[in-house]
Amino acid sequence: MASVKSEMLQFSATNTTSDPADRSVLIVGQLPNLTKVPYDTAKTKLQPRVNEESYRMALGCLSPSPTDTVSLWFNNATLAALPVKASRHNTPSRSHILTKLVRSCLTGSGNECIVVACEHAHVFALGCAIARAFPLYSRKAGSHKQVQRVITVEFVITDEDNSSLTDEEVGTLNFTAQSIRESARIVDMPCSEMNTMHFVQEVQRVGQGLGITPLVIQGEELQRKGFGGIYGVGKAAANPPAFAVLSHTPPNATQTIAWVGKGIVYDTGGLSIKGKTAMPGMKRDCGGAAAILGAFEAAVKAGFEENLHALFCLAENAVGPDATRPDDVHIMYSGRSVEINNTDAEGRLVLADGVSYAARDLKADIIVDMATLTGAQGISTGKYHAGLLTNNEDWEMASMKAGRNTGDLVFPLVYSPELHFSEFGSAVADMKNSVADRGNAQSSCAGLFIGSHIGFDFGGVWIHFDIASPSYSGERATGFGVGLLLGLFGRATQSKLLQSISPCGLNQDDEMMVESATKKIRLI
Repeated sequence: MASVKSEMLQFSATNTTSDPADRSVLIVGQLPNLTKVPYDTAKTKLQPRVNEESYRMALGCLSPSPTDTVSLWFNNATLAALPVKASRHNTPSRSHILTKLVRSCLTGSGNECIVVACEHAHVFALGCAIARAFPLYSRKAGSHKQVQRVITVEFVITDEDNSSLTDEEVGTLNFTAQSIRESARIVDMPCSEMNTMHFVQEVQRVGQGLGITPLVIQGEELQRKGFGGIYGVGKAAANPPAFAVLSHTPPNATQTIAWVGKGIVYDTGGLSIKGKTAMPGMKRDCGGAAAILGAFEAAVKAGFEENLHALFCLAENAVGPDATRPDDVHIMYSGRSVEINNTDAEGRLVLADGVSYAARDLKADIIVDMATLTGAQGISTGKYHAGLLTNNEDWEMASMKAGRNTGDLVFPLVYSPELHFSEFGSAVADMKNSVADRGNAQSSCAGLFIGSHIGFDFGGVWIHFDIASPSYSGERATGFGVGLLLGLFGRATQSKLLQSISPCGLNQDDEMMVESATKKIRLI
């Protein structure tokens, strides 16, 4: 069993009272919002150590460029300002900076409190950002023996109505934060503790908590049932490859949504082996599947009202006598043949089986796949923005808005199969698995390989998120993708908070976007 840090993160709807000597406090927000926080609200965390005059003086000293902090009482009480300005491709909440401030400003011992002053529209993104600051996994000696550290998070809403968060909204923040932390834990764990069998156990754990029995197909059964991609990638490993499905099917659902995650628990590159500097960190290649698992659990808890399926394509890309060779040909679940010219381009192979199952067996109207797919993604869209590839322009815009609203930023990749799919031409099979020209829209091409196993004439919506770079920061996983999916599909839940950040229904233009979508496939 993995060691887990003794840190409890809890969001609260009430303004609690404490002494900084007993519970350190960080008061943080954009400066215009901090100035709207009356001292009567702040003093419940500051007295008797900090009086109103000292608080006002500290507030006047803040000069964020882009951030600034002022110590109010040693390291136990800190006032911090987030940046105000945000470019049009950034999140206006500036949530990424909050994660860094929380890590640097809290003392790290005992009970602590974070008070966030913000507009209601930024609550979800900032809550997700705080969750990222407290990773769960640790193998440091004695980490599991520490006295539990409790971090309480409170929001001061600065909108004109000045309303506080409801218990329902706090509940959404709590289970979302837990899902983000659990997703990050899975990604942070080494393959010795998170192999394919362990990942299946995680799927079963979530299913049991939700009252859902997962479908699990493993090992040789994958080959017998036609999952040539998943089986071919994982057949050389000590632990068998697996395909697992969690299904939530409420009685009044009107459409079917499938979320498909790449779960490569470790990627050596196979026989096209990675170099000694490129291989460390490849435990993170299951980031897509981990995000799907966390998002699915949170979505069901939020009262998801449509059919929702979470598909996990699990394998370890290992080197061994049974490893796939370059020149081998796999027959995929779609029925199409793939000539292997690079065993290190394995993620697209497992996902191709997953999306094909979603379209053919589940009859999904909307298929989303999420993967740490290409190193080129970080070059294409950077380490904060996931790459986005989709066959539907309305959903492309909606995904970008969901990214800005949740802090899980995304930016489109070029979608042009007629220009790029020829890179996969093969003389002996329907396609190769890696491009002929690695300088030609490599991230787009990798995504198109997956989409080709649904078919470019697919009548539904297909969305591909390449999260290779934003899935981690430094040596820690971020849980990227959980908030994005909850925000993108927020209108399908019963959560008022998720509905409020959904890219649809925010203004008249977004409502027009709903009307412009096809009758069957609607922006939820």
